[in-house]
Amino acid sequence: MKVAITGATGVIGRAAVSTLLAAGHEVRALARSDAKAEQLGAMGAQPVRTTLGDPDGLHRLVDGAEAVCNFATAIPVGFAGAVPGAWRTNDRLRTEGSRRVVEAARRAGVRRVVQESVSFLYADRGDAWVTESASLDITRATEPAAVAETHVQDYSCGSRAGVVLRFGLIVGDDPSTRWQLRAARRGSPIGLGRPDGWLHPVHTDDLGPAVLAALSAPSGVYNVGADPVRRAEYVQGYADAVGRAEVGFLGPVLTRLAGARAEPLTRSLRVSAEHFTAATGWTPRRQAFGPSWLGAAAVAAGVAS
Repeated sequence: MKVAITGATGVIGRAAVSTLLAAGHEVRALARSDAKAEQLGAMGAQPVRTTLGDPDGLHRLVDGAEAVCNFATAIPVGFAGAVPGAWRTNDRLRTEGSRRVVEAARRAGVRRVVQESVSFLYADRGDAWVTESASLDITRATEPAAVAETHVQDYSCGSRAGVVLRFGLIVGDDPSTRWQLRAARRGSPIGLGRPDGWLHPVHTDDLGPAVLAALSAPSGVYNVGADPVRRAEYVQGYADAVGRAEVGFLGPVLTRLAGARAEPLTRSLRVSAEHFTAATGWTPRRQAFGPSWLGAAAVAAGVAS
């Protein structure tokens, strides 16, 4: 299949490019700079030097593609997310950027769009299981992702497939995981929410295969992730990875200081990915969270125990 990808040098995008190429697909990827074009070319993708704000460039990217995957994000890492205006670029990418990608796909006659989203759109459900039919809690922080989903759902029809992947919290060898490991090594609290609440993780090793599976999924919204884990166990996994006895949770005051963007990350979400497995056969290679998930990131961050 000929697949066009935006956000191809991000965490999800890099995983998708590598997996799709290995599966024999032809990948055309948006490159915002010569350096990114060189990086994508070295991976085996065909770079298209353009931006999401260039309609002609977007047309060159998607023209002739059988699927378009939109993974364009700009997620601040760590406490940088609490700085005023830090999320402005990411919000534009998920609202205006996703609209432009979908419009370009529609004009070019592309039959499938795959859109990245996040599972913390769901309302806090305590210990109850969360499926795709569960209620959402849309706030200023979660609205941009919900808007991106709406663009893709509006694109879907009898002759076009729109697939939304609600990924869990990405954990593995990525900037956010490395930041949390460094904080844990210093003894800083990294936990959010209630220790007995549930967290929905997905390992970086499982991102690419999920995108590959989405190329054959029926239109719809799908949760993507491993087994949910208690937040206390998740935080303890970081402590174990950096050789500390324990790592704490942010209290209510620090959580408020982290800003409104932190609130969705505190929700107890016992998310099920069974619908995606039933529709595509995808199952996570990393099924249950543990310290082994963090090994490569701990080495890269220089904090391995």
